[in-house]
Amino acid sequence: MKLFKRRAKPNSVPDEVVNPGDDAERRDVTDPVGDDSTAPPAVESPRSPGMLQRLRVGLSRSRHQLSEGLATLVLGKKQLDPALLEALEEQLIMADLGLEATGRVLESLRQRLDRKDLATSETVMSALKATLTALLADREQPLALANHRPFVILVVGVNGAGKTTTIGKLAHRFKAQGHSVMLAAGDTFRAAAVEQLEAWGEANDVPVIAQHTGADSASVLYDALGAAKARGADVLIADTAGRLQNKAHLMDELTKVVRVMRKHDPGVPHETLLVLDAGTGQNAVSQAIEFDQAVGVTGIAVTKLDGTARGGVLFAIANRLTQPIRYVGVGEQPEDLREFSASDFVDALLEE
Repeated sequence: MKLFKRRAKPNSVPDEVVNPGDDAERRDVTDPVGDDSTAPPAVESPRSPGMLQRLRVGLSRSRHQLSEGLATLVLGKKQLDPALLEALEEQLIMADLGLEATGRVLESLRQRLDRKDLATSETVMSALKATLTALLADREQPLALANHRPFVILVVGVNGAGKTTTIGKLAHRFKAQGHSVMLAAGDTFRAAAVEQLEAWGEANDVPVIAQHTGADSASVLYDALGAAKARGADVLIADTAGRLQNKAHLMDELTKVVRVMRKHDPGVPHETLLVLDAGTGQNAVSQAIEFDQAVGVTGIAVTKLDGTARGGVLFAIANRLTQPIRYVGVGEQPEDLREFSASDFVDALLEE
């Protein structure tokens, strides 16, 4: 598949959109020509041995940060004394759980180990695993692509969180599941963002609707939604700007994007996926609250858990927010963006 440029008059757009005009360059990666009879590659089960092993490998650094001191502190112990509680609290806070989530974990741990039926058979470590899994369990809800065509996913987040990479990995996942996918390059402000998304489109053989850098983002996404409907695409994944220089302007731009897309279809977006960098720690929680207030986040993807992140930020997110954690990113390969499983995540994070 090749990228090419063509000139075309955009679809009719509401007056609210600043249209770059008929002379603006528009890039559209056309649908690849191939053998439609070729079956899509099989997608591994989220809990297959291969996927679980990749999760453990991807979380190895996070596991080292979180469990290095925990095993020494609690392994084999059946009672919580004041000294152990204090040491455990310090370890959990250092692991980016934050004060609120740490307090909730410790209280739940006390209650669990105070029950006589558990005290004789359950160590503090196994009780800690069960407590942490319970904290995350309510946030485990896979994204279901149903009842809408195209199913529109608006991807939001700050620059550097991994939005564009996550979009590329999602495109790979959905196409492997047999869905027809289109991408919209709505981040028209960051240098090379359009080209980066086009590269993902080329790698996955999916069309990308784009305009030049600096074009109006709402116009791009409005046109992309029209194109996705015209082509009968199953899924449209839209990138957005994420610059932090002026938070108020960023949030205003995002609300405008949503408002304009709804002039085309009042029901979109069907999913507003917030991408958070696990390495930012408690700042990720603040970002989630701000984006939710601006555009109504419906799902979260936590990336870069294979880096220096301690992994505990997921517990802080689960404690403060009600939105499901859809995906976790534990590596650079497309397969390393995986559906979130509370039990798998805790097992991989606290694996002895």
